[in-house]
Amino acid sequence: MMLSSLQKISALIGNTPVVELNMPGVSLFTKLEYRNYSGSIKDRAAFSILSNAIRNGKVNNDTLIVESSSGNFAIALARICKDLGLRFIPVIDPNINRENEAMLRLFTDRVVKVEKEDSTGGYLLTRIETVKEICAQHPNSFWTNQYDNPDNFKGYYNTLGKEICERFDHLDYMFIAVSSCGTISGISQKIKEKFPDITIVAVDIEGSVIFNIPPQKRYVSGLGSSKVPSILEHAIIDDVMIVSHEELVAGCHELVKEQNIFAGASSGAVYAAIKNYFSSHAVEGTPVALFCCADRGDSYINNVYDKKWVHNMMEKLSTIKA
Repeated sequence: MMLSSLQKISALIGNTPVVELNMPGVSLFTKLEYRNYSGSIKDRAAFSILSNAIRNGKVNNDTLIVESSSGNFAIALARICKDLGLRFIPVIDPNINRENEAMLRLFTDRVVKVEKEDSTGGYLLTRIETVKEICAQHPNSFWTNQYDNPDNFKGYYNTLGKEICERFDHLDYMFIAVSSCGTISGISQKIKEKFPDITIVAVDIEGSVIFNIPPQKRYVSGLGSSKVPSILEHAIIDDVMIVSHEELVAGCHELVKEQNIFAGASSGAVYAAIKNYFSSHAVEGTPVALFCCADRGDSYINNVYDKKWVHNMMEKLSTIKA
């Protein structure tokens, strides 16, 4: 029964459209990943992890699925689990967008929200400990573990990376936001096979520890991490761009104003990074560059697109930096 349901869900994931944007000096394209099944790029990873676990006998009809996520991965799991008839408990934190929390409470029977900050000033490590406690209480449980499960990046290698290779005859740059690092690991491996000279630029946010930067309070979900994901070792990265919270917010608003694309926080961060990169790096000719719009801006309407929230965040950041 679950296998037939998986086939139906699979048909709704992938083959997202590519559009060309207007940026002087750069032939810039974006892949609209918010056109996926549950509205984000994370559908690919969630489906890959769950479908492989089902086929390998790690998940059956009575298995409880558990994951630490305050964003798109949890929503993707919630939607897929509901279609498959599986119980799912997402472990979230106070940084979650209220729209995402409302959606998770709509599609699941139980949501666990941690309130205790971890040693980095974030909540990820606390969430993971809570996931382990829940799994210990339920013998027939499965932790999808997006930060360490290789089926995460394999999902991007086999689908998104393949689609990019089929769509383009030439690519000079690809800019990829990092969090659990499945996207950058899978895509970079696949497209380097076809375009060995492409420059893969990872985009992270200040306060994230992925690239050995001191931890700092982060106020936006969907970008960065309080731990270094083990699957990052599979990524092929040529350069790294770190964006500030201010640049992320500006990038979101500029993406709307300049390209008429209403996308989420990580997309705005990447857009800002692209503009900064090509204004500070000398390049020959007109390079062909690509990035993904991972999700829509709807879930961020009350934070990065809200002037009052942005003002409060800036005040908090100025206090920390002072």
